Amino acid sequence: MEYETINRLTVNYQNKPCYDIVYAEDFNELSENIKTLELSFHSICIVSDSNVAPLYADSVQEQLSKLCEHIEVFTFKAGEESKTLDTVKALYEFLIQNKFERKDLLIALGGGVVGDLCGYTAATYLRGIDFIQIPTTLLSQVDSSIGGKTGVDFDQYKNMVGAFKMPRLVYTNLSCLKTLDDRQFYSGMGEVLKHGLIKDAKYYEWLINHFYEIGTREIDYLKPMVYQSNVIKKAVVEKDPLEKGDRALLNFGHTIGHAIEKYKNFELAHGECVALGCVAAAYISYKKNLLSTEEYYEIRDMFVPFELPITIDDIDPEAILSLTKSDKKMSQGKIKFILLKKVGKAYIDTDVTDEEILAGIKEIYFNEDEMDNE
Repeated sequence: MEYETINRLTVNYQNKPCYDIVYAEDFNELSENIKTLELSFHSICIVSDSNVAPLYADSVQEQLSKLCEHIEVFTFKAGEESKTLDTVKALYEFLIQNKFERKDLLIALGGGVVGDLCGYTAATYLRGIDFIQIPTTLLSQVDSSIGGKTGVDFDQYKNMVGAFKMPRLVYTNLSCLKTLDDRQFYSGMGEVLKHGLIKDAKYYEWLINHFYEIGTREIDYLKPMVYQSNVIKKAVVEKDPLEKGDRALLNFGHTIGHAIEKYKNFELAHGECVALGCVAAAYISYKKNLLSTEEYYEIRDMFVPFELPITIDDIDPEAILSLTKSDKKMSQGKIKFILLKKVGKAYIDTDVTDEEILAGIKEIYFNEDEMDNE
């Protein structure tokens, strides 16, 4: 099965067109696409990080100079540790000092951390300012730039402070994927595989069948992959834009994944933690007799060709279990745990016990001491 792709995908909000995702292989069409929005800004601030800004800020600024004379670039240190209210405060001060007004425009140029932080700032600066997403990582192109969820971490709690803020445009330059290191690229595959597992078995099969072409970053395979993942996420967020119901399905693998991420002090890439969380959730599904033995082991093993982990050492399973209790997706003291009925069919389960979660964590825990004692 092959997937048709187009160069534009419209995301709706409350049954009305809200913003477009534009697919390109350079930045040459950026200014023209912004023009079509008919905004009345006088200033633009490009928000980026210390990894991405040196690569792309000049090219983006050159395109934006066709639209605006006053363009500023705000750069913060790359990494999850910068996704805090302190960085937001620094950005507020930068915008105030440079006299940014409510009708002006922010540009999120980077991966998920940049998009989340810039989006949260856009939602709260002067009670709301327009922003555009230019995602440069696979993870941000297939996931975090779509759907309007923004936010920052608070102490050890991931994404605990945030707001819903829809971008005016998502400009996806697929050529950016070629500059990612392997670890960052394959981290994005954690979210890509998740999309297939929760919603589209045929897409999941397509990914497995084309792991080689995806790994060599052939644009003829990257484009339909990013597009199809966007189609899946678009369908979920349009049905439940404010995460009151089915949008929680996108959190498959994230409850345990986020706990591992926090426990390891964000030393692991997000997609690596999601992969581990997906394996644990699939194991819980298997132990609840929802998946067959063959289905579970196939799901587990298919992360390996995409260089994603399926086991982890140096963790305390009980501590990981405890950290799942601080997950922001808890409702009335119960975790909304996402499980699989089969590949392509996920559901929300609020009755997963601590014992079941711990068993899932232990399934991915590689304990050398226990192995030596066997």
